[in-house]
Amino acid sequence: MSSNEESPGSDDKPRRYVRKRVRIQDKDVGYGKPPKAHQFKPGRSGNPRGRPKGAKSESTMWGELLHRKIPIRQEGKARKITVLEGILHRLVEDSLKGNTKSAAFVLNRLASMASTASTESEINPDDKAVLDAYLRKFRSTLGEKE
Repeated sequence: MSSNEESPGSDDKPRRYVRKRVRIQDKDVGYGKPPKAHQFKPGRSGNPRGRPKGAKSESTMWGELLHRKIPIRQEGKARKITVLEGILHRLVEDSLKGNTKSAAFVLNRLASMASTASTESEINPDDKAVLDAYLRKFRSTLGEKE
């Protein structure tokens, strides 16, 4: 055989491809700063589809469910109340029938509402003195101008 001819068994090894490294020319590349080629193009978002328009949060769904109006019959009359109000009616009815868990829940809620209402309306004596002094000064300036 001549040197130009290849033998049939010499091509058994697969060709090896060498991957060339591309040097990044951007000087400011690092954490939070991707190369220019991989940054979002102007007018394109990183989240192109975004949040669906109809998507609701869990709190929104709870609010809609609990404030939905439902029809009830009470003392022979039909009326509409919210689901939350209906739940509270049921708790009170159950507690009147002897359900101690319902009664304890209703009374605990009532006590917690009463304690928060009393603490909100109380004014510190120091604050009351400051408000009284301001009110006296304000009234004296009104009396002088008239």
